[in-house]
Amino acid sequence: MRWYVSIGAVLVAGVMAGGDVAGVAAPGPRAQLAEQAAASVDVELIIAVDVSYSMDLDELAVQREGYAQAIVSKEFLQALRSLPNGKVAITYFEWAASNDQKIIIPWRLIDGPESADAVAEEIARTPIRRASRTSISGAINFAVPLFDESPYRGLRRVIDISGDGPNNNGAPVAPARDAALAKGIVINGLPIMVKEPSYSTMDIDNLDFYYEDCVIGGPGSFVVAIKDRDKFKEAIRAKLLLEVASGTPERPVVPAAEKEPRVSCLIGEKIWQDRWGR
Repeated sequence: MRWYVSIGAVLVAGVMAGGDVAGVAAPGPRAQLAEQAAASVDVELIIAVDVSYSMDLDELAVQREGYAQAIVSKEFLQALRSLPNGKVAITYFEWAASNDQKIIIPWRLIDGPESADAVAEEIARTPIRRASRTSISGAINFAVPLFDESPYRGLRRVIDISGDGPNNNGAPVAPARDAALAKGIVINGLPIMVKEPSYSTMDIDNLDFYYEDCVIGGPGSFVVAIKDRDKFKEAIRAKLLLEVASGTPERPVVPAAEKEPRVSCLIGEKIWQDRWGR
């Protein structure tokens, strides 16, 4: 089941943990040794942020600040304490074209204020960059193997994708999403819709629908859309709270598998082809 989330509802109920973890088959002896060697955490969270040229410098700065501030917020730390292990593992990378992904924060453990402060400071001090094209599929395909490299073992594995436009480069997004879901990974989305769609930026109407039907997936997956620049940081905090606390979003969305996408999952590729013929 997928969900669409209102920012206010999350922040009111944000620190309440919930959701059951599905049972898994007992691992064999070799797998048990591997699991014992890995530190147990409640969530392995990959934060994948769009740095394409359609994002202006102010948006990039606010996005970066939003994640840094959310990680040290009292709501986030309260949610962390409510978890069974009280620990999450986070990695943070920026993406643009299909071959352009840059890890800003490799896997880091957050288990309280000190480790949260260290991660937030590391995010905030990294220089802001921009790059061409938008490949959500490339971001997903880059993120999935990072879980195998993680020194932590999470009860949940989540990819958090933010972006302001549809996939227009690399492989189609839906197959990349489906391959990640087949591995038990959940994908959540933060579509950024603070500007009017324009020819130059390849923005589209109803980017939130596109994310709901073509990008996100997995048990409890959800979208938090940003439609007001002043709510940017608030939305990031709301989404991070849901991902850590595994709370229950406000309004269900019909899974894409049960209906046709409201926005074509190839709309970005079509726009690019129509405009530049390649």
